[in-house]
Amino acid sequence: MMGKRGLTEEAATASIDQACRMLRLPTIRQQFTEMADGASHDQMSYRGFLAELLMAECDDRARRRSERRIRAAAFPRDKSLRAFDFDANPSIDPATINTLATCEWVKKGEPLCLIGDSGTGKSHLLIALGTEAAMQGFRVRYVLATKLVNELVEAADDKQLTKTIARYGRVDLLGIDELGYMELDRRGAELLFQVLTEREEKNSVAIASNESFSGWTKTFTDPRLCAAIVDRLTFNGAIIQTGTESYRLAHTRAQAERAS
Repeated sequence: MMGKRGLTEEAATASIDQACRMLRLPTIRQQFTEMADGASHDQMSYRGFLAELLMAECDDRARRRSERRIRAAAFPRDKSLRAFDFDANPSIDPATINTLATCEWVKKGEPLCLIGDSGTGKSHLLIALGTEAAMQGFRVRYVLATKLVNELVEAADDKQLTKTIARYGRVDLLGIDELGYMELDRRGAELLFQVLTEREEKNSVAIASNESFSGWTKTFTDPRLCAAIVDRLTFNGAIIQTGTESYRLAHTRAQAERAS
């Protein structure tokens, strides 16, 4: 069958494939034949068919952008809010977490603190909320507190501190996990404070810690510096207490009891 320009179906398909490569439309290139056959079968209008093609390309681009932002966040594992067991974590209010999932706090540059014992879901929520932010178009970075401090110390030694702090300052949400697990010397604490100051009231910081604020003097041994860091991380922010009962430990015990 010949088209208006004298193209056979095969030639038209080849031309579409070439044009899609030149215009960088991979989704249309991959799905065109199937969608064209479906449009013909459904007797879709030309405009309707064109809209379907373009929406498919836009949807796929949005998905790929989300995937790139999630990869750039450097999460250590996949965690989602759908997979969070609120029944096993009664200390955590689902409505509060669902409100945080809208990411209004990220848009406003507000902080978030997740405080509780090991195994109570802090890291899960930190990663899951970070993933939600990345999917909504925000730039996110996840890092362990000790890794961040070590990177800052090395950057200072290499005279790259300004560049490193600026890099951590640019992301919309910085998630710092396991804050409070190890004591930091004064230099490390001061460098971390510089990162927090760079982001203050501009971009969000979310932290997960197994220590209540009153116990942070074990991590930040200078009381004045400790108070300043707590102030940076709580001003206009949300504080979520995840409790003291370990969900992981209870889950492990339940599995052992079922096995026996």
